Amino acid sequence: MPQNKRESMIFTVMMCFFMVLWMSIYNVSLHMKGLSLTSIKEAWTGFPIAFIVALCCDLFIVSGAAKGFAFRYLLKAESSNIQKAITVSCCMVIPMVFIMSLYGAFEACFQSGEWSKLAVIWMFNIPKNLIMALPLQLLLAGPIIRRLFRKAFPVGKVLD
Repeated sequence: MPQNKRESMIFTVMMCFFMVLWMSIYNVSLHMKGLSLTSIKEAWTGFPIAFIVALCCDLFIVSGAAKGFAFRYLLKAESSNIQKAITVSCCMVIPMVFIMSLYGAFEACFQSGEWSKLAVIWMFNIPKNLIMALPLQLLLAGPIIRRLFRKAFPVGKVLD
């Protein structure tokens, strides 16, 4: 877990990069009816804007509220670091899925021009994204990014 604001920012950028990249590949592959080099290329093409949107939403909307909720209602002072990491991750994934599913719906409507379908697309995106994002975060992204982060930035090396 990050120890200060600078570490938290680096960790957030790393986690956001990983999650947005894989969720973009997942969503484009669903839309194109399968994983292929073309779907990966399309996901990579749309990645920069999606990454910026997700990072801004994470930093300015979701992170503070999710951490506040987790530490106020779900965690105790004596909770282990892994309990804290899992709880905060869950509290962050759920609102991010709602927000980024809306982003995906806007993107789909922009490409098709069928703005009347925005709400329907958004509602269908949410469960599809949640069933991928939550396990991805808990089983892959969280452990991988925490390990990479601590290898790159040992405790005490990034000063506040």
